Amino acid sequence: MTTNDISRKSTLVTVPCFSGAPWNLDALAPLAAYPTRTMRLPEGLADIDRYADFVAEQVADLDSYVLAGDSYGAVISLMLATRRPVGLAGLVLSGGFAANPLPAWKGVAAAASRFANGPLYRQGTLRFHAYQLASGFDAEAEVPLTQRDYRQLFIDNTPRRSYTARVTSVTHFDVRERLDRVDVPTLVISPADDRLVGADATRDLLAGLPHAREIVLPGTGHMFRFTHPTAYARAIVEFLDHDLTTTPPPTFRLDESVTP
Repeated sequence: MTTNDISRKSTLVTVPCFSGAPWNLDALAPLAAYPTRTMRLPEGLADIDRYADFVAEQVADLDSYVLAGDSYGAVISLMLATRRPVGLAGLVLSGGFAANPLPAWKGVAAAASRFANGPLYRQGTLRFHAYQLASGFDAEAEVPLTQRDYRQLFIDNTPRRSYTARVTSVTHFDVRERLDRVDVPTLVISPADDRLVGADATRDLLAGLPHAREIVLPGTGHMFRFTHPTAYARAIVEFLDHDLTTTPPPTFRLDESVTP
């Protein structure tokens, strides 16, 4: 866990993507003036609820915080937000979803990773995944990246058992009926081209979240936190400066009548 205490504003807590690697906050220069915290996802968990429990532990000492999650991190952040945790003041989601958006064949292909060990995982499963992450905009981005770069991100950070466990965790994930419980300002940052998640997932979020608005970053793909860090961070800064109020964050306790 790393913390950067620069101001008395709500701490921006960043939740990692599917790779599990902590956000590189140094690359997101516009966020330098804000208190931030990041983390690495634990390995081998096959349940979104358990990841949400983990993040809840990471913010337990904070009086006020904003959750920012991209891709898988957005799913975890959304799950925690539906519990109305104490101190949550805002939510930033990018590349996430409220229900598993993968076609059945993609789910089967991803689930097959449990049988792919060693070279087959690195050369087969991760090549397929990197292809899904890539966009035609990536090559001319602020930080140009390729499918090889995306595959390396997972080779460096994601053991095969964790990859398989995370795939399993989203197979039956669906919190669309609970989105109205998220009672904080919410920013949905969307790329112009997302072949992995798709536009329907964003429409579900905007339809169900009562205080959500969307910003689309032109000329970006699913990996835009990595390829367009300045534009991505500026979108978050604008949200922090203009969407959050000066009123205290919600003080709802976990509703024991609702299974998280």
